[in-house]
Amino acid sequence: MKRFLKISLLSLLFLLLLSVGGFVMWAETPARPGPTALAALESDERVYVFQREDHIVFYPAICEAKIAEENRTGQPHTITAFVFYPGGRVDYRAYAPALRKIAEEGIIVFLLRVRLNLAFFDIEAGAPLLSQTEGVDVWTAGGHSLGGVAASLFAQNHPEVRAVVFWASYPADERFKAAELPVLSVYGTLDGLASPDRIQQSRVLLPSAARFVPIEGGNHAQFGDYGLQNGDNLASISPEAQWQQAAQVTASFLQTLSP
Repeated sequence: MKRFLKISLLSLLFLLLLSVGGFVMWAETPARPGPTALAALESDERVYVFQREDHIVFYPAICEAKIAEENRTGQPHTITAFVFYPGGRVDYRAYAPALRKIAEEGIIVFLLRVRLNLAFFDIEAGAPLLSQTEGVDVWTAGGHSLGGVAASLFAQNHPEVRAVVFWASYPADERFKAAELPVLSVYGTLDGLASPDRIQQSRVLLPSAARFVPIEGGNHAQFGDYGLQNGDNLASISPEAQWQQAAQVTASFLQTLSP
């Protein structure tokens, strides 16, 4: 009997390890960034790109000028930062095209590299940035798909976060609503995963003043540059058009926030 129990326990342990190993292998094979995303990781005269071990920084050159002027004249300038959580099982670099465009509008963007490529397992990934980054007046957070869920939980944990941006996403439950933060929800009208109907249903999970902005012809995957996604619909606009619209509406929203 003891021998039977020992064999059974060893078998269960083997199956558990096999399952865990399979999950890790699945999670560690994310959708890869396309050539446009990789090209967006290069610095130029408008945006400096710094690739750290656990995040990428898109730093607008204009922020340097603002800080220098403030030091020279004493006239304060508002510096806003946007902490972004990637979608589930997507290489975080795939979001570089749209996020770089946000940085071009004068907002510092931190693109997080999350554990196992699943932001839900790394909700506090943005926490070190809040304490280690100097000169930021307004902290905000956001994310795509499952990354948006993580961003909403991160914001609930950190009162420093002043607003949340959802790209094809919404909070996990109604607890986020009580935070009464400014919220922007951006979605594609041809999204096959976070469909327009689901986005509209998410209104009950968000503060009453939440702003909803559709991207006509946009889908789920084109918020990043990682190719087609199972369950999604084909977009009727180009990826470049979707990145531009998502970035523009997000930057405009973030620029309205005051310290």
